[in-house]
Amino acid sequence: MKLYHGSLDIVESPKIFLPNRRLDYGNGFYTTTSVQQAKEWAKRKMKQSVPIAYVNVYEIDKNSIDDMSVLNFDGPSDEWIDFVMKNRQDETFIHDYDIVYGPVANDRVYVQFALYEQGFIDKETLLKELKVYDLVDQMLFHTDKSLMSLKYIKHFEVRL
Repeated sequence: MKLYHGSLDIVESPKIFLPNRRLDYGNGFYTTTSVQQAKEWAKRKMKQSVPIAYVNVYEIDKNSIDDMSVLNFDGPSDEWIDFVMKNRQDETFIHDYDIVYGPVANDRVYVQFALYEQGFIDKETLLKELKVYDLVDQMLFHTDKSLMSLKYIKHFEVRL
């Protein structure tokens, strides 16, 4: 399976970095199976003074993750919403999964999550709204052990 990571850097050896904000699945190295999503991530990181970003391409050895702790969300669900909200809101929440896979709660659905978070809609309404969107996926590599399953293939440039 090919995975993509949008960055300001060419990342041949991925590492776990602490984010400057709370993310859907916690700390780690985020990838996606969507080239377009990786391009959007790369462009978001670009500033006017940085004319080029990169999409790094990897392959994952699925056999190497057989002995890892993997949390898989097939799509929006009660459990997925709870997990995303814990990661975004609870500073003390830390999970122990090596890999987490599921939908991206990205900018397109941010408004719906904000309405839920502020109590304007309930979880059932949020789920109904999210199922209307064509959500792309993300795969978080949360541990150094999980990063060993990634093999760097190549990169390509992204420009605004």
